[in-house]
Amino acid sequence: MIDESVLLESKTLRSSVLDRTDVLDRVKALSLLPDGMHVTTAMVAAYFDVGLEAVKSLIKDHRSELEASGYRLLIGDELRSFKDLSGIQSRSRSLAIFSRRAVLNVAMLLRDSEVARQVRAYLLDMEYLARAQPVENSVHSPADSLDERIDQRIAHILGRTVVPLFNALIETSGEHRRELIALRAGVQRIERRLHRHHARLQRMELSAGNPLKALD
Repeated sequence: MIDESVLLESKTLRSSVLDRTDVLDRVKALSLLPDGMHVTTAMVAAYFDVGLEAVKSLIKDHRSELEASGYRLLIGDELRSFKDLSGIQSRSRSLAIFSRRAVLNVAMLLRDSEVARQVRAYLLDMEYLARAQPVENSVHSPADSLDERIDQRIAHILGRTVVPLFNALIETSGEHRRELIALRAGVQRIERRLHRHHARLQRMELSAGNPLKALD
């Protein structure tokens, strides 16, 4: 298993996974502005359960990277236009906004947040990153392609629908919050196992097609 800290150190690796914004909703429901596309600095801090200054400090240290992933500081006409389009009521002369990609970028840079650590762990569990793990030399028979597709479909449903549904329920639930969190954790474990299982099958199929690969 790749240590999640590699995302903290590698800008190249962070850039390669910026499109996986669906991971955010698998860990916790992300509230958006009325435009349905952006969040403010305060909303980012609330999502990651950190103070506002922690996010501002991160912006100061990694501004160019965050701007490349969708962070913007709006002022003047651009701010007025954004307020009109999004329905935001604010008298502030400037407004920092983050796209979902920029929020994911923050997750890969923010050290002292359990939510950010969970997002990084999810990213590294994704099938295409799992290929970077060493090839296992144990002998297995290749699984039927239909079984592989079923595994992938189940993992997709769990990650894209069931987990986000649990997140939404947790946000609005009081009495059963603890039980919902426990159920969500169980579903997330199953999803991660399916991803790892499929990645192992792909590596074994690759090794079977190229025996020299197993010796690398």
